[in-house]
Amino acid sequence: MTTAKAAPEQSEAAFLPLTVLSKRADFLRAARARRVPCEGFLLQGRQRAPGEAEGIRVGFTCSKKVGNAVARNRAKRRLREIARLILPDMGVEGWDYVLIGRAEKTAWRDFSALQTDLRRALRKIHGPQ
Repeated sequence: MTTAKAAPEQSEAAFLPLTVLSKRADFLRAARARRVPCEGFLLQGRQRAPGEAEGIRVGFTCSKKVGNAVARNRAKRRLREIARLILPDMGVEGWDYVLIGRAEKTAWRDFSALQTDLRRALRKIHGPQ
């Protein structure tokens, strides 16, 4: 006779979908909000007004300072992946986050170090105010 194992409990935030920012106005509002510099990128975060939108929203940007198109695309892919892995657990509903790539850092920094950077930056951004 086999017994069914209980499914491990996951936080409610793990089920919140990430919405990608696409409007310039959203990026500009995030630029005026809190920012945390990291070794591999810069994190900007802002708490949205009540009723503005649901869930966690995230945006990504890499200027030409990051490098050529190949380096920029690689940097954005890596930023998207760390956001996908970390934000559902550590992000806060009702917040917008923008991850900005750094020249010669984001595309080539160790992936686990980028994840650690994002965890640390989220703790700072949501820390005591």
